[in-house]
Amino acid sequence: MGAVLVTGGAGYIGSHVTKALRIAGRDVVVLDSLAVGHREAVCGAPLVEADIADTETVRQTIRKFGVTSVMHLAAFLSVGESVLYPDQYYVNNVSKTIALIKALVSESVECLIFSSTAAVYGESEEIPITEDHLTRPSNAYGETKLAVERALPHYERAYGLRSMCLRYFNAAGADEDGEIGEDHDPEEHLIPRALAAASGGVPLIVFGKDYKTEDGTCRRDYVHVSDLAAAHILALAALEEGKLSTLYNLGNDRSFSVREVIAAVERVTGTRVPHEYGRRRAGDPAILLASSKRARLELGWDPVYRELDEIVKSAWQWHRSHPKGYGE
Repeated sequence: MGAVLVTGGAGYIGSHVTKALRIAGRDVVVLDSLAVGHREAVCGAPLVEADIADTETVRQTIRKFGVTSVMHLAAFLSVGESVLYPDQYYVNNVSKTIALIKALVSESVECLIFSSTAAVYGESEEIPITEDHLTRPSNAYGETKLAVERALPHYERAYGLRSMCLRYFNAAGADEDGEIGEDHDPEEHLIPRALAAASGGVPLIVFGKDYKTEDGTCRRDYVHVSDLAAAHILALAALEEGKLSTLYNLGNDRSFSVREVIAAVERVTGTRVPHEYGRRRAGDPAILLASSKRARLELGWDPVYRELDEIVKSAWQWHRSHPKGYGE
């Protein structure tokens, strides 16, 4: 087996995937523009600072490190921002990804793991959501991820690039060793925003309280980032062993409302979370809840962190030890 190239490997999920690959004994190289990633997060892996659309650098990196498989996690990922600036999302998430894929094909890379999202489903008609659910994204972020998913079978037929698409639900938590964690600027994810509010930061803004849910707030399926990383290792192994291209949901198979997350943060920190209610964000569905049965049966994926308090606790440990993120 050759080396694995992780695009976006200095980001939140990418850094956890990079660490998991290294623990599994794989040779890894990270390619990241560091526009939102952090140099300190790559856990000692070689880092090539470049854009995924820098075709020559991508090709040189593949040749230099003997890359045979790629995990593509470099993308813009803010739902709200994608509604406001769809052009940026189509350029970065679609056009640049196609440039990356063309480079992979030109260098005879055989396997691609693509970081996708539950946002491809839009407003769900069935709960839990299976991989066969209709894909009707309600925002440009989901549309751009779905566009790449739909392109990949054509590239396989034409050029032989096999792939697996991993549709994440809500990634949360942090590495249990405390080495890496979640550090976005600005931070948009609920759990770190709630932790910051509990630590004396600005009050948490809850986006909407009139959804058709039990308590009026959005419900989401929170999956621990280390469990996501483990799924990437299993998916790559299956693809390298010859498994056919496919896609998988990756979630906890349980959903929690915003108010339930706030309560969990208060239990873990022992501190009240100051919060206030704002307007709904455009493009936010009321409920996202995965069925990850296919990944469990076919990949043997068995998430370790199932309880919400466990997930919040790991994020809290990172937050306390890195109050200023990687910049401390």
